[in-house]
Amino acid sequence: MHKEIDDLLEVMARLRDPQTGCPWDLAQDFDSIAPYTVEEAYEVADAIAEKDWSGLQEELGDLLFQVVFHARMAEEQDMFTLADVVQGVCQKMISRHPHVFNNSHPNPRDADAQTEVWEQQKNRHKDSVFDGIAQSFPELLKAMKMHKAAATIGFDWPNIAPVFDKLDEEKKELQEAIKTGDKKNIEGEVGDLLMVCTSLARHVNVDPNLALRRANQRFDARFRIVEQLAKQESPNQDKYDLDYLDGLWLRAKQQLGQDG
Repeated sequence: MHKEIDDLLEVMARLRDPQTGCPWDLAQDFDSIAPYTVEEAYEVADAIAEKDWSGLQEELGDLLFQVVFHARMAEEQDMFTLADVVQGVCQKMISRHPHVFNNSHPNPRDADAQTEVWEQQKNRHKDSVFDGIAQSFPELLKAMKMHKAAATIGFDWPNIAPVFDKLDEEKKELQEAIKTGDKKNIEGEVGDLLMVCTSLARHVNVDPNLALRRANQRFDARFRIVEQLAKQESPNQDKYDLDYLDGLWLRAKQQLGQDG
């Protein structure tokens, strides 16, 4: 393993060599590379969702390359090295798992208890439970993490019933806002409704980001069939009656063997 990591570091060093390196790689900085890092992380998640294990191997390699790229740029500016990154994460994991690395700490009862210990360990070093939630996170993911963090100090509904009550409340408030025509108010109420939906997802142990991604995938698959059927049956039309499209939608679901 040491040799393979050394090989990767050497590849990165050559790509960033000021004299003989790649012009594109040399032109990059932290800001320009950051979107690629996020993209690679999503591609890892996609490979897992699709159970594409050979693809996962490749995507993990691409993500690792992003880590090495950032570490190389930091090393060039005398900020830190890849070794510092590895050492830092090792120290963090050891400190957050005292039940594994310190025999004086009892083992948590189960995974939920361990999660509670994990959050307590993280919160000891924060001024707010929201510290460490990256502002660049996709908003659904950020909302999920904010709700989860707030729950660690008791700010949470005791069960799912009041979450549904809150959902009904926010829906009514949105309907009232729409009647006023106040765009800013409507936007705020839509945001509140999405926040409650995120909390609902957390209460049923569903990742809202993953749920929406899979809903998007279902919509994509169904609508492509709707388009194909419409073009086959009415090839000279660009727009169609909604009732007709609804019928095609039902046929698409049947064709895919999907419910909902």
